[in-house]
Amino acid sequence: MTFGQRVTLVRREKKLTQAQLGVAIGTTGDMVGKYERDAIKPSIEVAAKIAEVLECTLDYLIRDIQNDEEKERSVSPVLAAYLSKLEKLPAQDRDHVLAVIDAFAAKMKIQSIME
Repeated sequence: MTFGQRVTLVRREKKLTQAQLGVAIGTTGDMVGKYERDAIKPSIEVAAKIAEVLECTLDYLIRDIQNDEEKERSVSPVLAAYLSKLEKLPAQDRDHVLAVIDAFAAKMKIQSIME
């Protein structure tokens, strides 16, 4: 997946238009469109701003994942943003969130057995 394809994917997940992303990074929607089409590459500073606005890592946007093992270990940028927020919670709150996730996982497991 190219830089432009990843920007498009994350921008859409965030429900942002090209114009909104452009304003947030100090450029235009047309320029964002060129980045997304891989017609031009942004400077490292602009790429970093894009990653910041999209709440993902610059590494995610620029890295070309080659093998399946790396794909399995990769986390979507949206999930990565939530994990970052989760790490900043007080331990007790984090434990509560993880307990809820465990409960949903158990529910899914039970449902799959029942089907």
